[in-house]
Amino acid sequence: MACQSRRTFLAMGAASVALPAFGQTEPNDISTTEIEREVSQTVRHNASSFRALDWEPYFSNLKNGAVLVDISSRALHFWSEDGKTYKLYPSSVPLSEELTRRGRTKVTRKVVGPSWRPTPSMLERNPEWPEYIPPGPDNPLGTHALYLSWQYYRIHGTHDTRKIGRRSSNGCIGLYNEHVKELFELTKVGTQVLLI
Repeated sequence: MACQSRRTFLAMGAASVALPAFGQTEPNDISTTEIEREVSQTVRHNASSFRALDWEPYFSNLKNGAVLVDISSRALHFWSEDGKTYKLYPSSVPLSEELTRRGRTKVTRKVVGPSWRPTPSMLERNPEWPEYIPPGPDNPLGTHALYLSWQYYRIHGTHDTRKIGRRSSNGCIGLYNEHVKELFELTKVGTQVLLI
């Protein structure tokens, strides 16, 4: 596995990549242990985000599927309605407690190629920002967006992969574009969402 491939692996997040069985090696003889060591060094301050969780402590049922966003560990968990599919993704979270909202909401709309308008409070804090950005590589919502019942709050992708795993948003939850695309396909309007 070339150095570039290892960086790609780390950028994608350990939870979404299948590693060879312990003791097996990749075709060029880089061991799983070496990859796991590199991952653990990269996420050592955020190791709890890659811990699988059960849905029962957070939801009374899985009707329409369920998304749990853990702000502290900067992780998004998804369970399908039938309970057979579970996904865990590293995420970005709001910059500060003032920008953070917690509680129950749901997916109200799904958009491929979303456009973006800063909220009035964002423009007040950052008057130099544009009032509108169309879909594309400069759009902070990435390739896909799940709109929530809370005004201005989204789960969306990002073209700036440095933001994942950090406090970097103005309130939304960000995922790698490839992860939000997968989540987009798994969720539906009505999927329940809980931010803790």
